[in-house]
Amino acid sequence: MSIEQLAETALAMVAPGKGIIAIDESNATCKKRFDGVGIECTEETRRAYRELLLTTPKLGEHISGAILFDETIRQSTKDGVPFTKVMMDNGIIPGIKVDKGTFPLAGFPGEVVTEGLDGLRARLEEYYKLGARFAKWRAVINISDETPSGTCIDANTHALARYAALCQEQGLVPMVEPEVIMDGSHDLDTCYDVTEVTLRSLFASLHEHNVMLEGTILKASMVISGTTCAEQAGVEEVAAATLHCLKATVPATLPGVVFLSGGQSDTAATAHLNAMNQMGPKPWPLSFSYGRAMQQAALKLWAQDMVGNYAAAQQTVYERARDNGLAALGEWKAA
Repeated sequence: MSIEQLAETALAMVAPGKGIIAIDESNATCKKRFDGVGIECTEETRRAYRELLLTTPKLGEHISGAILFDETIRQSTKDGVPFTKVMMDNGIIPGIKVDKGTFPLAGFPGEVVTEGLDGLRARLEEYYKLGARFAKWRAVINISDETPSGTCIDANTHALARYAALCQEQGLVPMVEPEVIMDGSHDLDTCYDVTEVTLRSLFASLHEHNVMLEGTILKASMVISGTTCAEQAGVEEVAAATLHCLKATVPATLPGVVFLSGGQSDTAATAHLNAMNQMGPKPWPLSFSYGRAMQQAALKLWAQDMVGNYAAAQQTVYERARDNGLAALGEWKAA
């Protein structure tokens, strides 16, 4: 695939008023969420739930793409239609999570590095044949009194760059996700500093590995107070700090930035995105790539009555997509 085609896909992923839904939970993570609402986690219940999400009426009005898990990209609706066909027929670009999760970083207690580079070229080739047109790799950066170390940041951004180069070689747009974790007592300024250093390291690594930014999407965490910080920054503070950090680190050639919700409440994630998009011109579109913030309310409804609440659960998914689509335009208004 040419850089022009990669760039075209990347721009479609951040089309005005549209964002990405993340339904790429591992089976273990899915089990935790299902356990929380009293659903048995089996291959069939996971398939049925993801069918509910992907067949939501009018979803393509506000969703440009969906990140799938290895199991999901191989699955079909109950009527036998592959999920990837359902998505493409509704203008939703199939994506795939390709990392293998985090593991302890040897020599650095409390820090982790994402693995999954071994055999990645062959996996990406297969995923392209299955219909994927973009991929995602998540790195995790923890904040504490002792972390993160420069070694941890550089190890993770180096892996992100290697992954991104392999994606583009196979015709997939890489979504690079260096998540600075909310958990902790750190304040807004500390989160800003760590996010800035991480993003500088990321784009230096991408440059060193000849990754074409025109065909790359950044999935970023917001600059936000730690969950147990005594002083929680307000919506405008979070939006201003996040936007300032991005402008200081992210090249203008990047097609767009999508945010992860990262444990924020549904409303907070939407409000922060909306506030950023009301803060004047930016070099790139700012949109969303939310998982729990898109799904949780629908999952609870569906769990109460899988048949009777099916339509209501899908309506909830649509409403979350609509609200975040409006926030990506800076036009959302709290109820």
